[in-house]
Amino acid sequence: MTITQLKYVLAVAEHQNFTKAAAHVFVTQPTLSMQIQKLEEELSILIFDRSKKPIELTEVGEKIVNQARNIVNESERMQDVVDQEKGFIGGNFRLGIIPTVMPTLLPMFLKSFIKKYPKVHLKIEELTTAEIIIKLNDGHLDAAIAATPLVQEKIKERVLYFEPFVGYVPLNHRLNSKKHLDRSDLDINDILLLEDGHCFRDGVINICKSLKHNAAIDSFQVESGSFETLIKLSNEGFGMTLLPYLNTLDIPKEEQKKYLRYFNEPSPAREVSLLYRKSELKMQIIDSLYDIIASIIRGAITFQDIKIISPLK
Repeated sequence: MTITQLKYVLAVAEHQNFTKAAAHVFVTQPTLSMQIQKLEEELSILIFDRSKKPIELTEVGEKIVNQARNIVNESERMQDVVDQEKGFIGGNFRLGIIPTVMPTLLPMFLKSFIKKYPKVHLKIEELTTAEIIIKLNDGHLDAAIAATPLVQEKIKERVLYFEPFVGYVPLNHRLNSKKHLDRSDLDINDILLLEDGHCFRDGVINICKSLKHNAAIDSFQVESGSFETLIKLSNEGFGMTLLPYLNTLDIPKEEQKKYLRYFNEPSPAREVSLLYRKSELKMQIIDSLYDIIASIIRGAITFQDIKIISPLK
């Protein structure tokens, strides 16, 4: 049994196809098939049911894959130990970011990170929270940035910052005359929401559900996949919306910025964290990423008497 054979098994389990798996690990399909067959013969079991299309794991194969993932992770930890001893920060690093954070946060830190750590080869994916959890647990991501808490058994959460919600209240809306908003002002029936699947939407709904006059939310119809669309719909009179603070920095027109309404303290806010597996692989890169983002957030963003707070380590 070799680490290479286990990596081939994991590739087939992921792609459910020998040809695609071989391409993923950069070997020929006959080579990959032969190595997996040797492993099956050594263990005297079948890992894959080849009669199914796509290929499926056998019952014992599922257990083998889980164990193989642990072994491969531990083998990679040995390289981590060596890298940390040498003070080396480099190699491939896969980072997932949720859609409501990526457009605003990524441009803030990416150039600085690449300049400071040129030997790190970043692969960044925009993923939903559900996709991030799956990919972190499966070892297909090294870290992620998402709204928390998630309370996942195998995932650690390291808070980067708390980002206040800001109201976007257009002309002729019932709240437009207010200089600051209170939570009690909100009514789910005139708030434009992101479409289902976005955690920011869930945060808005949770705030509104805590208010007695917001018991029913089924009558609300207009939803969208982007904050830009929500702003345009608000301008057309479909209601107000709530934005994460960083998104308000990108509103291009001064006449639209006058529709922003900050909350009286304590402002509703979301917690944004750096996530990684409890196996703590590639911690030297994770620590470096955390330091870059946290320092940028701490030093750059303040509005009125409210600050986006980035906790120290």
